[in-house]
Amino acid sequence: MKIGFIGLGIMGRPMALNLLQAGHELTVWARRAESMQPLLDAGASAADSPAGVAGAVDLLISIVADAPDVEQVMLGEQGVASAARAGLVAVDMSTIRPAAARDIGARLREQAVDFLDAPVSGGEVGAIAGSLSIMVGGSVAAFETARPAFECMGKNIVHVGDAGAGQVAKAANQIITGAGVLTVAEALNFAARSGVDPAKVREALLGGFAYSKILENHGQRMLDRNFKPGFKSWMHQKDMNIVMQSAHELGMCLPVAAATAQMYNAMVGSGLGEEDSVAILKLLERLSGGED
Repeated sequence: MKIGFIGLGIMGRPMALNLLQAGHELTVWARRAESMQPLLDAGASAADSPAGVAGAVDLLISIVADAPDVEQVMLGEQGVASAARAGLVAVDMSTIRPAAARDIGARLREQAVDFLDAPVSGGEVGAIAGSLSIMVGGSVAAFETARPAFECMGKNIVHVGDAGAGQVAKAANQIITGAGVLTVAEALNFAARSGVDPAKVREALLGGFAYSKILENHGQRMLDRNFKPGFKSWMHQKDMNIVMQSAHELGMCLPVAAATAQMYNAMVGSGLGEEDSVAILKLLERLSGGED
């Protein structure tokens, strides 16, 4: 399949490499030329714009920072819509507001481009391993067209519903993971401040109802004080802001999400935005007068 890929950052680069390694013909574009080089070295072709990518492929994938970036890539000057082939399926795997995904999808359909919102979960590790969870909104026909590409990048691939449904699922995911990381950090900090070995507390909790993947994986990273970014704190702040904006649009009360969003706001405000979200432990330690 001729596939285009736009956005070659922490997540996009390994996702695109997995497509190449599966034998797909790949055309790529990124704002920074150096971001494309690893893909070119692996056999991809380069385009000079999103329009250049769209004109060469049957399936186009983007994963960029936020809704304005998606809009620019898809609908801006030299954007995808300006040069799309008839029948092109455009897939955005960024995390953006559900309402923004629906709007971008509707505007692309006016240009005869079928659109899927397909955000992912699993972080850099999952992107490298090709084991991401992919949550998809859009038409069934477009989903089936994109499925072979999804299967190169993920293991848990779910067509959730109509346009925007993938982003709703991702927002729900970020509520659970954001609050989960905060809760694990809070529990381990509580143990340490109580004079008890947090590693032993984690070991005990792993055997009961408190078990979670976050306690197992992120909890170990907190114990190791491994704050190297796989998912930067400013990104989790952005995602929690999406949750709260969507809740405002719906007139909903999300008290746990709101508290979690405030903590990620504090992380970025405290200079921890470029560190992994597990560094929320450091913020809690500062607030408790402990280790930083």
